[in-house]
Amino acid sequence: MKKLSFYLIAFLLIPAVILTSCKDEETDPVDEIDPVEVLKDHLIATDMDLNHVIKNADDMKFVTGAPASADEVDAWAANYYIMDIRSDVVFAEGHIAGANNVAFGDILTEAANADKKILVVCYSGQSACYATSLLRLYGYHDAQALKWGMSGWNVATDSWSGKCGAYADGNVNWTYDLAPANQVYEAATFTSTLEEGEAILKERVEAVVADGFKGVDGTAVLDAPNDYFINNYFSETDYIAFGHIKGAVRILPLLIGDESILGLDPGKQVVTYCYTGQTSAVISAFLNVMGYDAVSLKFGMNGMYNENAAWTSNQWGFDSNPKDLPTVQ
Repeated sequence: MKKLSFYLIAFLLIPAVILTSCKDEETDPVDEIDPVEVLKDHLIATDMDLNHVIKNADDMKFVTGAPASADEVDAWAANYYIMDIRSDVVFAEGHIAGANNVAFGDILTEAANADKKILVVCYSGQSACYATSLLRLYGYHDAQALKWGMSGWNVATDSWSGKCGAYADGNVNWTYDLAPANQVYEAATFTSTLEEGEAILKERVEAVVADGFKGVDGTAVLDAPNDYFINNYFSETDYIAFGHIKGAVRILPLLIGDESILGLDPGKQVVTYCYTGQTSAVISAFLNVMGYDAVSLKFGMNGMYNENAAWTSNQWGFDSNPKDLPTVQ
């Protein structure tokens, strides 16, 4: 009888044991970490949305101009740790005294050596602005680029004049229409095994630096505007007065915090263009960090329609020209 009772109890306990075992094997569902959302939250919490990459918290813009005269060069240069990211051959032909020749891919490593505010110098200011955007995101919030690059320094180092054009004048894909209504898209995505916002940001910046400057010629975009998602970074007044590439939207400001960044289509290559290609370089670098396939339209409006009569500033060859500042070899 005792043996029968034992088997009966065992038989009754088996389902409970099985159920308990199954429950132990199950894990409570855990929300997967979305690195894009973590990065967005981090940038907002640290006040590093795009507006504070373009101008930092102290209202310091991403570019600074060259000194007005040769007499001011030494005192001006003494304020900066200058990183000249042009080729070593061109650097050797003439550069700002005290500048360090640094490959674009080494800007983060070199920045660790800086004992002053960083100034990035290139040919036209565009790749330097792209680098400056990444340096600011990496923690060098007062980094700046030399406006117009070495083109504005001396006529001997001018690469701007040969790049200005009027390809847009009379082009079938240049229009004066009102801006199309902005749409709302899903956010761009990227993958990461990291979980902390600061670590994800550094990982993303390092990846974008490794890819190098990303730009596109204005002629290519004008010839096939439907191949791109185009954002015109002009004021509303200039958007109409200057004209613009057909189909170009106008998203300004372009921020994470107000979700206006969601006006960009992550399914297309995003082209940003401005007057000089310098602001658009800053924006494009930021967007690549956020997971977009973003390119800056090289030389901006100057490269497409330099003689546009609506212009009053940032027009190469008019209000902006090379200075006569010294270089060393």
